[in-house]
Amino acid sequence: MPALDLTADPVTLTAALVDVASVSGQEKELADALEAALRAQAPHLEVLRSGDAVLARTNLGRPHRVLLAGHLDTVPIADNVPARRTGGIVHGCGTSDMKSGDAVFAHLAATLTEPRHDVTFVFYDCEEIEAERNGLGRIEREHRDWLDADLAILGEPTDGALEAGCQGTLRVELRTAGRRAHSARSWLGDNAIHAAGDILSRLADYRARDVEIDGCVYREGLQAVRIAGGVAGNVVPDECVVTVNFRFAPDRSAEQAVEHVREVFDGVELTVTDLSPGALPGLSAPAAAEFVTASGATPRAKYGWTDVSRFAALGIPAVNYGPGDPNLAHTREEHVAEDAVTACAAVLRRYLAP
Repeated sequence: MPALDLTADPVTLTAALVDVASVSGQEKELADALEAALRAQAPHLEVLRSGDAVLARTNLGRPHRVLLAGHLDTVPIADNVPARRTGGIVHGCGTSDMKSGDAVFAHLAATLTEPRHDVTFVFYDCEEIEAERNGLGRIEREHRDWLDADLAILGEPTDGALEAGCQGTLRVELRTAGRRAHSARSWLGDNAIHAAGDILSRLADYRARDVEIDGCVYREGLQAVRIAGGVAGNVVPDECVVTVNFRFAPDRSAEQAVEHVREVFDGVELTVTDLSPGALPGLSAPAAAEFVTASGATPRAKYGWTDVSRFAALGIPAVNYGPGDPNLAHTREEHVAEDAVTACAAVLRRYLAP
């Protein structure tokens, strides 16, 4: 098992975490190493293991609790492990998404022994794959009390910005039906792909909303992301399926988002295939407002879905804040600037230290 020095500077720790490969579903080695390090180097913390997730928390009786959460898993490696450090940059799989955030959190866990808020650290598994395997879901089912907090901070890559809440996401399949015929006698059939033109016209004419909540502007989007149809090169197709993705502002509930899409495509057969609610920014909550002040950042809306939604569903305000650049996440060229890691650690220490 690799030895991790959590007291090392977060940049060095970022590289060490990258060197322990942890593709989704294969986080055990990293979770073992992190658990061992926390138990040995952070005796002030209560430590819990849940599958391939590691949790640690203070129990100081502070009036407020802050939760710092980061996923341990990465997308598949693309010849970018082990880490490389050159010119003030750490290169490697997961540097941006999100082992640099994990390193900041783990360093604080070991070195911040008397925070002014009680702190819970959650390092979890299987975030990058299907939702039913997400470690936070398992923790919620088996150790619900460990997620209690006045504010949750997800270390997702935000390039040092503070991204509040998140969009919801909805995918639907829209089906058009026709009648098969030989394409040489096409007048005997009814082309389902042609019938999908009405769906595409509605999408082209759709005007998405911009919604401001707590000073953050969420932009909605309704887009066709896949179209499938056709039987053979000489057959008029009798079915066509258009997959549409709706990214919706968190002022809509999941049910309201579904109803809106049904209204847009009234008269078309519709099947919901994926649905995750958004998360309101919650920046008016005292702990969140305090963190906004400590970060010195102007909050902005999170475009995309993250696990802040899980905390919002529990009534816990949550924000995304991490040193990685989201545009580099999942790429072969993934990297993080050393000064970004250092700056993120400094902001969180300033927020949490007495």
